[in-house]
Amino acid sequence: MNLQPKDVLTEQEVDKGLKRVVWDGLFSEAMTTLTGGAFIIAMAILMDANNLQLGLIAALPTMVNVFQLVSVWLVRQFNNRRAITVYCSLLARFPLILVGLVPILFPGFLSLELLIPVLFFYYLSGAIAGASWNSWMKDLIPDNRLGAFFGRRSALMQTLNVILSLLLAFGLDFVKDNHPEWELQSYGVMFVLAGTSGMIGSSMLAATPEPKKIMPRENLFVMLRRPLRDANFRRLLVFNSAWVFAVNIAMPFFNVFMMKSMNLPLSYIIGFTILSQVSSILTIRLWGKFADRYSNKTIIAIGAPIYIICLLAWCFVGIWSYMWPNLLLLSVIHIMMGFSNAGINLSLTNIGLKLAPTSDAIIYLSAKNIVTAIFSALAPLAGGLLADYFTGRHLKVDAEWGGPRWTKSLHIIELQDWNFLFLIGALLALVAVNLLAKVKEKGEVEKDVVVRIMRSTVRNNLKELFVIGSLMNGYSHIRDVFRRRFF
Repeated sequence: MNLQPKDVLTEQEVDKGLKRVVWDGLFSEAMTTLTGGAFIIAMAILMDANNLQLGLIAALPTMVNVFQLVSVWLVRQFNNRRAITVYCSLLARFPLILVGLVPILFPGFLSLELLIPVLFFYYLSGAIAGASWNSWMKDLIPDNRLGAFFGRRSALMQTLNVILSLLLAFGLDFVKDNHPEWELQSYGVMFVLAGTSGMIGSSMLAATPEPKKIMPRENLFVMLRRPLRDANFRRLLVFNSAWVFAVNIAMPFFNVFMMKSMNLPLSYIIGFTILSQVSSILTIRLWGKFADRYSNKTIIAIGAPIYIICLLAWCFVGIWSYMWPNLLLLSVIHIMMGFSNAGINLSLTNIGLKLAPTSDAIIYLSAKNIVTAIFSALAPLAGGLLADYFTGRHLKVDAEWGGPRWTKSLHIIELQDWNFLFLIGALLALVAVNLLAKVKEKGEVEKDVVVRIMRSTVRNNLKELFVIGSLMNGYSHIRDVFRRRFF
């Protein structure tokens, strides 16, 4: 197949290409769902992975982003983004089939020493392909269709993720309860299906046209020094790096905690994940509207304290002897995390775009992705080491009221193993948020003003946004604790 770019694309060629990009998104989403999230953690736990190995598996997707420089070099060297994307995606996806066949054909031979290098190669090749794909799509998709196209594509992918995740979770729980001897083979089948699905997606990309574009061949390291010399952008990098480190020291171990400490079925864990996704989907448009109207920094200052409170709330999960209060708390935590994450992640992306000069936007964003990738990757590794240190240690806080006739004890909190990570993550996140005040963004508005306006907007649209209304009312009770810390 001819993978060379074309000088000019007709409207018909663009339309056909965009349809194939949607299909690639669906097949790629199926591949990601089958090999990621709670499922890869459950597979690693089944294979007796220790905390450091679990942290390494969680770190791999972000660790490899530093290799996006390879993609930039390849694109500038060969000026063929489609070929780079297709070949690198095939290199990433074919090994998934091979590693999936091992537990099916040779039971007992699959080990973490084999699985982790394959995952590293998979994420590495995918990162190189992804950076090339982003540049390709920017030139392929017309500017006036960009938002609508990716909105529709993302909606289809998220819908597939929800449906497939639930089916896989219930299926794996059934196998675990009724045929535990087939559990590892089930994950092998998932890897085979993931690799096959991914390769079909690559074939869709191979049939998608690429508009020709000549890239300048300026020295990469000279270009990357420019954003580091920009004082305000450098302050953004410091805040963003501190924030992702704090978040990722705890977040990868949420699923581990629910699986190992609470012994929750996969279907429950996937259900909580979907609850968080739905909360994000319902609130992302509201966050985007107010980020455009006021400032991204304001949105981060509103969402970050909510996320920190969620991290602290994880320390109280599991303290009740009855299961239903713990499940209720987990539900609230996931809803609030989805709500706050939607605003934080959107604003972190937008503020990077806003502070980057138009002429050097790609270089600024590449520098931001590479720097934050390093801290995102180090955090789960540090979390794994800390989890090993805190294994067998605990901190218990009780309150007791004594009287002449009776004595009443109240169990307030007990930290052990992963609970310590959640507390450490919350404290580090609090430190990181204080760095936000040093970042300057045009159009900053006092966050309390925005909260009042958001609450008013929500009340006026209560029928459509009833979930958000409850969340914002809850926020009003905690905002005073963080008043004027960020500006």
